[in-house]
Amino acid sequence: MNNLILLSFDLEEFDIPEEYGEKVEETVQLEVSYKGLKEILPVLERLNIKATFFVTAKFAIYHKAIIQEISEKHEIASHGLCHSNFRLEDLKKSRQTLEEITGKKVLGFRMPRLQEVSDREIAKAGYQYNSSMNPTYIPGRYNNFFKPRTAYDSNNLVNIPVSVTPLIRFPLFWLSFKNFPLSFIKLGSRLTLKNDRYISLYFHPWEFTDITNFRMPAYITKYSGKQMVERLEEYLTWLQNQGEFIDFSEFYETVKR
Repeated sequence: MNNLILLSFDLEEFDIPEEYGEKVEETVQLEVSYKGLKEILPVLERLNIKATFFVTAKFAIYHKAIIQEISEKHEIASHGLCHSNFRLEDLKKSRQTLEEITGKKVLGFRMPRLQEVSDREIAKAGYQYNSSMNPTYIPGRYNNFFKPRTAYDSNNLVNIPVSVTPLIRFPLFWLSFKNFPLSFIKLGSRLTLKNDRYISLYFHPWEFTDITNFRMPAYITKYSGKQMVERLEEYLTWLQNQGEFIDFSEFYETVKR
């Protein structure tokens, strides 16, 4: 089997400044993510790469046309009803909303901020896979260091964790990409692909527009905008020589065979 590359973006309201005490109007939250999305879509088009977009129903309702456009080439999965609040009944409602907008079945779910949620409830809401777990330790966020590192079955659901390197479990996600040399990220990616034969990555579209005017730590605002777009394109171009890009639903099918 060729190495498989699962690229995903959490398409959500840009509410992260509120974690640091800055109130941001909802229309601004939605517009920041939209601007970043418009920066990354041409990169994916140029490189002929497919991705999975985990979208909040709120964003999809506000920007229906572009979600419908994305769904023609990429997978749309659920990121909940909205990014800032969660109720169990939102699981089914967000899936149904996205299916109504795209006219396509939604198979996957990712919990905002990768918070813990019951696999049984996710499956009950009609999903086939869950990608809500980062199997590492992030201070103040979660400690999943001893949980499964690669895809596994749980309560009639396939769990597809975010990728971390073997042994030390260095996380290969957006914050690492922003704060470590690209050469180091490539090394970690190569080691993970060699060991696991696949890699699961995720970013946020809002990273790819200028967010330096918001009051957030430098480790979040670093490499935003044009610099981040250039880093992403360089990294994805390199990854094309390491394996085949597929969406999460395709990977789910390979796991279930």
